[in-house]
Amino acid sequence: MDITVSGRKTTVTDALRARVEEKVGEALKVFDIEPMTADVVLRYEKNPSIPEPAIVEVTVRARGSVIRVAEHGADMYAAIDLAADKVTRQLRKFKTKVVDNRQQGPSAAEVAPVPPVDDLADLLLPEEEDDLLVREKVIDITPMTEEEALVQTDLIGHDFYVFENATTGLINVVYHRKNGGYGIIKPKIESLDE
Repeated sequence: MDITVSGRKTTVTDALRARVEEKVGEALKVFDIEPMTADVVLRYEKNPSIPEPAIVEVTVRARGSVIRVAEHGADMYAAIDLAADKVTRQLRKFKTKVVDNRQQGPSAAEVAPVPPVDDLADLLLPEEEDDLLVREKVIDITPMTEEEALVQTDLIGHDFYVFENATTGLINVVYHRKNGGYGIIKPKIESLDE
């Protein structure tokens, strides 16, 4: 199991590194999913009005899925413990919903791969003067069902998830609605007769 520990604007001491490897490593060993890697980032908020300035961000990659956890604590050790507990819960959810369900559905080898998009900027509308692109993120789009996309949305902790619909082969976006439930955005397919 590969655990990478880094600090953002803070020094990672040997004691902190040992605590991360103990707690997060213990959470990862319980599920015995291979291959699995974890990136742990330790940082402190400099704002004095925040009561829990220590932040631990854990990103686990397992079988093509990403599980992301961020926890705050009064000190770094408390935040590490909270993050390890949350990683355990998320991995349990991942194992029951994703890994066990994949055994029933088609394997990834049966679905044709989608060629990656080289530059997302080609797909963007022209910018106005007051619009600024503050972040660009490149993602791997994998074929999956709507239910699997919802699980990924929960595991990553985002409000939406972009995926290739395994049934249609088209790009879809699943999102959580403010009033509960979820929605899905699908492209309109125009027929040649229209």
